[in-house]
Amino acid sequence: MKAVDAVVSRPVTQSYVGGRSIEATSTYENIDPSTGHTLGDVARGGEAEIDLAVAAARSASRAWSRTAPEQRADILCRFADLISLEAENLAKLESEDSGKPLSQARNDANVCARYFRFYGRAIDSYYGLSIPLSPDLLAYTQREPHGVTGHILAWNYPLQLLARGVAPAIAAGNCAVIKPADETPRTAVRVAQLAVQAGVPAGVFNVVTGMGTEAGAALAAHPGVDHLGFVGSTQVGSLVAAAAAERTAPVMLELGGKSAHLVFEDADIGTAAEFVAKAILQNAGQTCSAGSRVLVHQDRHAELLERISDIFAKVTVGPALNDPDLGPLVSRKQQRRVSGYVESVASGEIVCGGHVVEPDGIIGGAYFAPTLIDGVDPTSAIAQEEIFGPVLTTMQFSDEEQAIALANGTDYALLGAVWTRDLSRAHRVAREIVAGQVYVNTYGAGGGVELPFGGFRKSGYGREKGVEALDAYTATKTIVVRL
Repeated sequence: MKAVDAVVSRPVTQSYVGGRSIEATSTYENIDPSTGHTLGDVARGGEAEIDLAVAAARSASRAWSRTAPEQRADILCRFADLISLEAENLAKLESEDSGKPLSQARNDANVCARYFRFYGRAIDSYYGLSIPLSPDLLAYTQREPHGVTGHILAWNYPLQLLARGVAPAIAAGNCAVIKPADETPRTAVRVAQLAVQAGVPAGVFNVVTGMGTEAGAALAAHPGVDHLGFVGSTQVGSLVAAAAAERTAPVMLELGGKSAHLVFEDADIGTAAEFVAKAILQNAGQTCSAGSRVLVHQDRHAELLERISDIFAKVTVGPALNDPDLGPLVSRKQQRRVSGYVESVASGEIVCGGHVVEPDGIIGGAYFAPTLIDGVDPTSAIAQEEIFGPVLTTMQFSDEEQAIALANGTDYALLGAVWTRDLSRAHRVAREIVAGQVYVNTYGAGGGVELPFGGFRKSGYGREKGVEALDAYTATKTIVVRL
């Protein structure tokens, strides 16, 4: 077997605060999960850098919040254009950092641009309300930005998650401080540079790179942050919420998922199998909205498993920049985590996969084979906990009531999907599934920019995307005037 040639030396990725790069006092290595080699050093920001970023955001806040919506809209649309022009470079950076196939990273770059364009257009028509009380009273509301917003991002969709939170925040007049995941820092820094190039005033868009336990914790606890958004694990999300609660700052949490496909006896099995497989293969299953559980009617169980197995057997696995069907997991640490879950299965049959792979003899990559496990115990860890890998578990049901009970039988409640030709059943079951989004005869990893997204239970609270995100990043002020 052979090792992939080492990557050439690269410049240090610095934090970007107040419209300029901040020199690093210490650094850490950014590792390419496709090869195990370094992609260069990254500034290890901490409390001091977070202080600088929050101060820069606070300094810019008053002027930016008083900028006319039309002007903000023009700047954000210009910003979106620059991201689109830079999309190929951004995609390459994201593909290297995260390990996702290049075509998926290209999609992330395009969606990133779309977020800024969508909210640039939306803010022009985002108004308050006039409330009729009595002839001698004029009552109305206006939406006001919180001030400084903090954004702590996960590593699985660096560009999309950044834009999903920051675009509505700055469109509404807030100034943002972003802490990207330590594994995937480079696109956030480059997008911050493009923001200034597009005309976003210095201090409105700030990025501090570093570790979650250092820079992330400092941002969550900072008294100068008026609103926090966090995407990541339920465990860390609880810590972020607790830190914000100390100063009663509002928080938006997008946490884990254990989403289920409910495949009924009258479903189009071929279509269902394609969507099920795609949803768990995308980004190597490292998606909070991945449909990681398949609940299938006992009469169609064998057919569905056969179709999914056939799809998995044809999957290409390899380095992210080669654009395979399945790239590596984000790190060797994550690879060990996924392996641990699969090895812990006490009941159920591993139909295919279930092991680490080394495509083309690559030593040091973080690859894991697409895995299908049938007949798992619904109360077992692999059926209850978020694995974050290309691992699909299946269970059978005999009737609608049992299917709904299984679907709602975890602590998570982010997404669900119903596969049936019966329109009445589709609406009935969709209503009963506890989840923030439910798809019928289709499936999307979080849906489009326009669709409100978020969960219940341990999947978090608050809604991002769509016009609802503008509500989240503003507060309502009511004004009453006696005439």
